[in-house]
Amino acid sequence: MSSSSAAAGRGHNPEKPDPADASTSKPPMRDALVAAAFRLFLERGYEQTTVDDIVALAGVGRRSFFRYFPSKEDVVFPDHERCLADMTAFLAASDDEHEPVRRVCDAARLVLRMYAENPTFSVQRYRLTKQVPGLRAYELSVVWRYERALAEYLRARFAGRRDGTLRADVIAAAVVAAHNNALRSWLRSDGQDDAGAAVDHALGYVQSTYGAAPPPAPAPAEQPDDVVVVVSRRGAPLWRVVQEIEATLHRG
Repeated sequence: MSSSSAAAGRGHNPEKPDPADASTSKPPMRDALVAAAFRLFLERGYEQTTVDDIVALAGVGRRSFFRYFPSKEDVVFPDHERCLADMTAFLAASDDEHEPVRRVCDAARLVLRMYAENPTFSVQRYRLTKQVPGLRAYELSVVWRYERALAEYLRARFAGRRDGTLRADVIAAAVVAAHNNALRSWLRSDGQDDAGAAVDHALGYVQSTYGAAPPPAPAPAEQPDDVVVVVSRRGAPLWRVVQEIEATLHRG
């Protein structure tokens, strides 16, 4: 993301820009506001940057800023509303064939995907959030909304259980805790580690603890024992009976 305009010197008339370049010369306004905000946050600090500073650098008015972001805090977390909507839709599309714990773990992976789409931005936000208590509090409120979405889905799935509400809330909290543990480990590595592997490992722990055990594999069909019937003359010696049995087995 960059708020700079396209470089000059491409053979176009500087007084009459090519309309075909309009979509590529500038990022969307929302992205431009985010880029301007983080540039100022890194240069001046979060507390020292105002909304007026952000819109001045982005080249837009205050009304444009508040059209996209209700507050300065929201520009630090620009994609969480979209991600929360995606998670809610994902859970709503579930049916009875989906194992509930696996489903909420897969829903949590949508959050990881959002962070992994832009590792540089995610690491910058992580560092900024650690420095600003107000942003940490804001982040906790965002995390709570994810947890609530997971819990509401699980409550509906466990509605027939006596401990359904308790189980739903505990599992939702465990999923969020496991996901965030792995996510923060990846962010502390400056986005260099394998985020997917770390989150899969953490969520696998939740699934093995709370998820339904897979159905046992069907036992192999037992082979009937061989039955050998030998007709022998009464009073035949034992060696003759054994000989006849061995001959019958050899023929089989």
